[in-house]
Amino acid sequence: MGTIRAIQYLRAAAALAVVIFHAAEKTGHDFTIGAAGVDVFFVISGFIMWVISDRRPVTPAKFISDRLRRVVPIYWFATAVMITGALAGLFPTLVLTLDHVLASLVFFPARSPSSGEIWPVLVQGWTLNFEMLFYAVFAASLLLPRHWRLPAITGLFVALVTVGLVAPSENALWLTYTRPIILEFVAGIILGEFWLRGKVPGAAIGSSLIACSLGGFALIGGLHLSFDERTTGPLAVLLVLGALSLEASGRMPMLNLPDLLGNASYSIYLWHTFAISVVAKAGGLLGMPAAISMGLAILAGTVAGIAAYGLVERPLLQRARTPAPAVGLTGPTAQ
Repeated sequence: MGTIRAIQYLRAAAALAVVIFHAAEKTGHDFTIGAAGVDVFFVISGFIMWVISDRRPVTPAKFISDRLRRVVPIYWFATAVMITGALAGLFPTLVLTLDHVLASLVFFPARSPSSGEIWPVLVQGWTLNFEMLFYAVFAASLLLPRHWRLPAITGLFVALVTVGLVAPSENALWLTYTRPIILEFVAGIILGEFWLRGKVPGAAIGSSLIACSLGGFALIGGLHLSFDERTTGPLAVLLVLGALSLEASGRMPMLNLPDLLGNASYSIYLWHTFAISVVAKAGGLLGMPAAISMGLAILAGTVAGIAAYGLVERPLLQRARTPAPAVGLTGPTAQ
């Protein structure tokens, strides 16, 4: 699939929103709405999977293989750094247990012994638990005729959310995979189908959708309104649809920095908390003003992610694409 600039720029914006959220949290500020970057990522994930599978059909096995090679090695590497740091005493509040480490590595939702929350060792990896569910369901749907895939995925996810509402449980697996947030993947798929059929709104409506979305996020953040996927999910859908409308109308210019940030968004997401923690700690020790400390933390988290993309993620992806001389196999594509 050729690059859709709107999606690329939204990936950049979502990653930066999460960086700002964590930088604010670490320096005594409040930017809770930045966590809604995850909602945007989930909608984008559904969109990308649907559009790619339509333009470049694959078998379920190939789909899963491509996604695992794209996502897992970098995540495992970041998790290994976290574990090493904990063993070295750099993260004194992080409690390590074998069960939790293994659950983290295989994307099995489990409660952290450090906090009791359903988080892996690398906290931001909680989103990958949802991604893995989506990959598995999407791969299975590829066995169906195309016209049955969207109804099947939608029906399953709606059923999961419904069961979670009528039969609540404190089980970590149950709580994770019945959350309404999984419907954001379905919304992304629906947007992907609209895109493929050329049925996205025009630029004027698209601009209005973006304005409504950003205004909604601002109200939630500014007035401290209810903040969860029930409020942020629909706003994320409006944002993605609005951006796609501008893309379809040819009004999305090529911008080098947002394009770079979009490419590096996964690495930024995985690695930014390491740099933010260091800067926030240093700022506190040096008596730095909180606003300056926050600004430097945002910059450090972003730069660390870009560096990880250039030094770790991109080389791994390029290696995956390179034929292995011994067996003559080719690796998966990046997307």
